[in-house]
Amino acid sequence: MLVSNGWQHIQKIKGNSLQSFGTQIKVLLNNKITLNWSTFVGTDDPDTTRRMRYFNNFYGQFQCTEKFGLIVGLDIGTQQRVKNSSIYSLWFSPVIIGQFSINKNWKTAIRAEYYQDETGIIIATGTINGFKTTGLSLNLDYTPTTNVACRIEGRWLNSKDKIFETKTTPTNDNLIIGTSIAIKFSVAKKK
Repeated sequence: MLVSNGWQHIQKIKGNSLQSFGTQIKVLLNNKITLNWSTFVGTDDPDTTRRMRYFNNFYGQFQCTEKFGLIVGLDIGTQQRVKNSSIYSLWFSPVIIGQFSINKNWKTAIRAEYYQDETGIIIATGTINGFKTTGLSLNLDYTPTTNVACRIEGRWLNSKDKIFETKTTPTNDNLIIGTSIAIKFSVAKKK
């Protein structure tokens, strides 16, 4: 169980006297199947406008073969439209990820996802349909040593509304190619 200051807040929200809470249940059925259920219950508002938010993250990791793994997940959340309301807005996001180990140093993955947030709880667009976006991505990872990881990734997003900005006009599509390098440092303890 965790106690927090709200949805992704380090500092307490001004005027909010309510703590937020979260849980995680992770079950390792065997060395090939992991199931997870994480939750959040709380608010992102001060007491005067408090809207309660309830969120669930479900996923399963399945190591199908020595080289191929699959992750299937679903995020689903609700939030009151206004304080003390029985009417809630909903957002959700299913995802499926296939991972393939080419060899000890090289891995690749493909990801398909959908995100729907019509009322702009998490992603406000100001458009008629809100955020309704499908995504596909493909990445290639190289790990030359245990403390260095390199990635190149291509990601395509397609939205129902024209929410992605270009130099001239909004568009329904967004294509990104990005790279990253992560380095893990260990600090030796003094005796």
